[in-house]
Amino acid sequence: MDFDWLNPPFDAKVFPIPREVEESFEDPMGIRLYPDSPRFARESRMFCLGRSLSGRGIFSVYRTDGKMIRVVATRPMTAEEEYFYGRKVSEWTS
Repeated sequence: MDFDWLNPPFDAKVFPIPREVEESFEDPMGIRLYPDSPRFARESRMFCLGRSLSGRGIFSVYRTDGKMIRVVATRPMTAEEEYFYGRKVSEWTS
C-alpha cells in the first residue's frame, strides 16, 4: 500500500518522521487494532503499533481505502503500549 503524505495533519519534520512511520507499518510483528468505540468505527479509523528499523516504537492512527493509507496522527509509543506490544510479540514467538 502507498501512503498519502500530502499535507499531513502533524509536523512531519519531527519524530516520528514519515519514513519511520512507514517502517512501523511494515513491522512483521506490528499490531493493527480496530476500534471498539462507535466514534472511531464511524470515522473508519484504525490503530497501528509497530517498530521502525531503528527499533523505535510508534503508535499511529490511520484510515485506509485498501489502496492508500492516510496517517491521521502519530507519536512514540507510551510505556503501556510498549508493554502491550512486547507481551503480544512474546505470545506470538513462544
